Amino acid sequence: MSLDVTRAEPPLHEARQRLEHARVSRLAQLHALSETGHSADDPLLSAQLTAMKRVLKEIEDAFGRIEDGTYGTCAGCAKPVPAERLEILPYARHCVACQRRAV
Repeated sequence: MSLDVTRAEPPLHEARQRLEHARVSRLAQLHALSETGHSADDPLLSAQLTAMKRVLKEIEDAFGRIEDGTYGTCAGCAKPVPAERLEILPYARHCVACQRRAV
């Protein structure tokens, strides 16, 4: 049996590990933010909490894409998301070009 090196699909066990690491890191950051003693009315704290929760949702969505077989496929153009992008941002749902258009 030979390995097909032309496949663009990322190794899913590595993707799961990166996503789990990202989730644990964000949960720790979220916990640290909640321990600051600042009021939830603080606009900076509120923005940080919102951003952390958004990223955690994106991470959970990425786990769902692994399960349904769409992980690593751009939600915009249906082309493979480059492995380098997924290494840096394992929950990316778009390639760089589609992400730029989405912003």
